[in-house]
Amino acid sequence: MTGKKVLGDERRELILHELKTKQQPITGSELAKLTNVSRQVIVSDITLLKAKNEPIVATSQGYLYIPTSLHDNHVERTVACNHTPERAEEELNLLVDHGVTVKDVKIEHGVYGDLTASIMVANRKEVQQFLKKIHSTNAAYLSELTEGVHLHTLSATNEKLLEDAEQALKEAGFLIK
Repeated sequence: MTGKKVLGDERRELILHELKTKQQPITGSELAKLTNVSRQVIVSDITLLKAKNEPIVATSQGYLYIPTSLHDNHVERTVACNHTPERAEEELNLLVDHGVTVKDVKIEHGVYGDLTASIMVANRKEVQQFLKKIHSTNAAYLSELTEGVHLHTLSATNEKLLEDAEQALKEAGFLIK
């Protein structure tokens, strides 16, 4: 790293500014390069910002700042699904093709209790980026810990989109009722 390190509060303010002004996710590595610190320092900064109730979401594509006002015109629904890892892409594409954002995946683990991971995919490109990250890091899907059973929080601009997406999940054999 060359250049001067941006320190403490000034660095966190710069991170917030970058997140608030960008519409796309920003990786920890990009923020590290911008502030001349390590990615691990950025991870710690993000944790501190979240502790101050900043609406930052970590996705597979990077960090996003999602102000609560953006959620005001959206409706959400939680759906219970079951499928093998081989059908994850099909499930996610089905949902985004219905105009729905897949916010997260949740499972109930026997030891750890409820586990939630942010997904935040709203279109096929984001689904592909998410899956690429899963495969390139050799990560397991959370649902593999529960033999395929998992929940998704879905978000859309209206109830009809959620209803149509839920019906499509049912028809494809993903939905648990």
